[in-house]
Amino acid sequence: MDFIKYEKQDRVGILKISKPKALNALSSEVLKELHTLVNQLKEDSELRVLVLTGDGDKAFVAGADIKEIHSLNPTSASDFAGYGQKVFMQLENLAIPVIAAVNGFALGGGLELALACDFIFASSEAKMGLPECTLGLMPGFGGSVRLARRIGPGQAKELTFTGGMVTSEEALQMGLVNRVFPPENLLTETLKVAQIMAQRAPLALAAIKKTVDSTYGVATEKAMQMEQQAFAQLFHSEDCSEGTLAFIEKRKPQFKGK
Repeated sequence: MDFIKYEKQDRVGILKISKPKALNALSSEVLKELHTLVNQLKEDSELRVLVLTGDGDKAFVAGADIKEIHSLNPTSASDFAGYGQKVFMQLENLAIPVIAAVNGFALGGGLELALACDFIFASSEAKMGLPECTLGLMPGFGGSVRLARRIGPGQAKELTFTGGMVTSEEALQMGLVNRVFPPENLLTETLKVAQIMAQRAPLALAAIKKTVDSTYGVATEKAMQMEQQAFAQLFHSEDCSEGTLAFIEKRKPQFKGK
């Protein structure tokens, strides 16, 4: 691939958007490569956690390719947004935890990409925003939907109506990011958390992720029923039996994702 780097450390994948001269901007070519790789990752039964970051020390992803966007018409713009949404939904729907390690600017499509991950860790020097309105545009890859769900509609509207940027500390205060680290420690600290998750029962993590995502905004009684069903379903798994038995026998469980 020309614009994406990927490696796996133990059972943790590290995906880097790599177009540093363009601050890792999202073009159609980058989206296509991301689509291809995520499809491949779905078939990797040994992968437990994915960390997504940007190449270089300036940007996670600084936005979409504005030159490409300028050439669009209403029909091609709809196709472009639809494809971006499809790729980000594909990432969001991975059964494994996906962590965004925002190492610099995460603007426009970059922040939308980070929001498609389960949660965000950020460098203390990172800056985030959805500045589309300053270009006569609006978010098109799911940003106006996911940001409101992450931080609430009021704060989301303020951020998108002004087109301004927030620092990582401001993002932490509003619940946009989970943790902030010095730039030189961001990936190391993110991988520490990822490795902890990689040791947990993968079917349990998948069930938790699906339940949290699918019950958001659902009436409490219905949401509780969905949790009950997911809880009971895990008792069909070998991992459930192994995990509880290992606790009784006071040993470390050996989870197989079965």
